[in-house]
Amino acid sequence: MRCSDADREAVAEVLRGAMADGRLDYNELSDRLDQAYAARTYRDLEPLVLDLPGSPAVNLPTPRPGASPRPSPAGAGALDRIGGEASSGSAVAIMGGATRKGAWVVPPSFTAVAIMGGVDLDLRQARFEVPSVTINAVAFWGGIEIRAPADVRVVVDGVGIMGGFEGPRDDAADGRPDRGVTVRVTGVALMGAVDVKRKGGGSPGSALDRGPTRPEITP
Repeated sequence: MRCSDADREAVAEVLRGAMADGRLDYNELSDRLDQAYAARTYRDLEPLVLDLPGSPAVNLPTPRPGASPRPSPAGAGALDRIGGEASSGSAVAIMGGATRKGAWVVPPSFTAVAIMGGVDLDLRQARFEVPSVTINAVAFWGGIEIRAPADVRVVVDGVGIMGGFEGPRDDAADGRPDRGVTVRVTGVALMGAVDVKRKGGGSPGSALDRGPTRPEITP
């Protein structure tokens, strides 16, 4: 059975608690979190917590209708991306990494923070809870990379201070039609970098090019 965002977060919380208890080191936590957020089924999640106390592997929540991303047919437009219920509103990397990719739901407001670390947000297979979402990106001696699909409008209005905040200022100004979904990226890059890239790929479930799972960070 396919897992939901809530299932992934339940496993992630167990992993973070295991590190706090000294059962996992940082590298193990980072590797398992990457696998947890990329998981598609319960079978993908279970091995990540089977060796930890309080494992939710046997009692993972049953997906609720509308809570998990619903795949759309290949070639569907951006309007088919709207719907679902987000279970997480932030990604924080402090001297480490955080990744959101695959089939996940973007809430109306999402916060990404990278402090001497890296955040990778891949929107190419994502759904959007509402037609217009805002990503607040803050990078300090770190990097945030956002990969946007071809079928959404992207507006970037962040500020770089001794760093870079790069991306299309407004797709509409370049003649790109409004597809019904707008992603606005704002925030600040202080001695760091925020990079918004237009990547190939269309609706959730389509075959997409794969980029790096974590941006390269050079403080």
